[in-house]
Amino acid sequence: MRLPYVSNPPEVTDAKDRAIVERVQQRRGSYGLLELDLALLHAPPVADGWNSFLGAIRTQTSLSTSLRETAICRVAVLNKAWFEWSHHAPLLEECPGITAEHVKSILDSPPHKLEGTEIDEKHSAVMAYTDAMTLEVSVPEDVFARLKGNFEDKEIVEITATIAAYNCVSRFLVALDVGEKNGTGRPEI
Repeated sequence: MRLPYVSNPPEVTDAKDRAIVERVQQRRGSYGLLELDLALLHAPPVADGWNSFLGAIRTQTSLSTSLRETAICRVAVLNKAWFEWSHHAPLLEECPGITAEHVKSILDSPPHKLEGTEIDEKHSAVMAYTDAMTLEVSVPEDVFARLKGNFEDKEIVEITATIAAYNCVSRFLVALDVGEKNGTGRPEI
């Protein structure tokens, strides 16, 4: 990383900061603090807001794990955030109905051109939307119409928030080289 990580466990003396560290640790559970947390905890209030926002995106939406992780993994690929990929691809691989070809398509498909036949229409629409949001920000009408044809309004908001949130995550990871995996060659499957 371009900055030193805070110590693990973090050494904090302020009661507010200690409460923040405890909330982050509680969210991570048995996995313990990640390198991302140890970077964010340089600024405890930022870490606290991040923890709350990303916790909601990860655990409080109605999206299936496979849809959410497809979007997150695609963002990681497009932004070359391999730390993000290394944490989310295994979650996607565990989803019922997700094949190795599905995961490989996320990794190998060039932007705006889905390759592979194992991805169903809903996941494909999410990938197209992820590509547009991540690379152009402005989403073409045909891409949005395809999404709207597959999802309810609530789901569209959740998909959009997930893609936006993980673009934030990936940009933080890559800019600071959190996990020391970013900018290197892409992973193999």
